[in-house]
Amino acid sequence: QVQLVESGGGLVQAGGSLRLSCAVSGRIFSINTMGWYRQAPGKQRELVTIITSGGSTNYAESVKGRFTISRDNAKNTVYLQMNSLKPEDTAVYYCYANLFRGLKWGTEDYWGQGTQVTVSS
Repeated sequence: QVQLVESGGGLVQAGGSLRLSCAVSGRIFSINTMGWYRQAPGKQRELVTIITSGGSTNYAESVKGRFTISRDNAKNTVYLQMNSLKPEDTAVYYCYANLFRGLKWGTEDYWGQGTQVTVSS
């Protein structure tokens, strides 16, 4: 059973910072791309940022310069450091991972349960 467990969400004032973590557990061979998506009320889920197994990153324009993604491959964990938070960053943040589970199961996408981030003005 593969699980992605997120932590670190909460309530913060505008201009503040939060750090999200997402740990992957279960029977896996390797982790390919990891990332974070978010979904605000009444809106579609959108990409925030991704990081490849080699460390290459990509960010949504709206978070460039404020958010930083990183990963610890030894811990199977991805992080999202969010600085200079704005009310429009309020959303449920979902961790994403593309995992290789061996020749029998191949490569699959997995999602965390989501963690609420609320930024007050």
